[in-house]
Amino acid sequence: MRAIADQKYTLDEYFELEKRSEEKWEFWNGNVWNMSGASLAHEDIVSNTLRALGNRLPQGCRVSGSNVRVKVPSYLPYRYPDLTVVCGKRDQEIIGGLELLINPQLIVEVLSPSTEAFDRGDKFTYYKSIPSLKEYLLIATAHSHVTHFVKQSESEWINRDILGIKGMISLPTFGVELSLEEIYLDVIFPERPIDPSPDGR
Repeated sequence: MRAIADQKYTLDEYFELEKRSEEKWEFWNGNVWNMSGASLAHEDIVSNTLRALGNRLPQGCRVSGSNVRVKVPSYLPYRYPDLTVVCGKRDQEIIGGLELLINPQLIVEVLSPSTEAFDRGDKFTYYKSIPSLKEYLLIATAHSHVTHFVKQSESEWINRDILGIKGMISLPTFGVELSLEEIYLDVIFPERPIDPSPDGR
């Protein structure tokens, strides 16, 4: 992500920026940052997951990519998740002349080193304010590791970590399973630096 330095935007100015730009921008508290640019591993994982979900979701469900604006009540006006899934009618709201999806049931974020802590912490807290949201997937890019959150009640979410290429993810809201093998198909993980110390510490 790349922020616009030394400039504060009003919400109306931000909407105008979004309308005239071919890039994606996010807004918070007057600050605006660019959402464009991702690693090859990130894009391969997004593409693989989009394909896997599209092939398995039941009729009437639709998976969308990162160009969809999703309204987040506690983090207004909206965000750009990597993937979203809606079953049934896709409800929309117009804010600042822009279409916002308001009822995703699944949000998928593919992690990068610069956003991982935020995606796992504050951003997930904000996403919980979306009433329709039932499941949240975080997919690592450095190795085969998926964290899956499932809503139990308004005050409780449970999570499961799936590790290793043979792992399976069960999405109970949709009655489907995905394998890490297909999510990470042909993904080349970044090389980890070699630790020169004898004990690896």
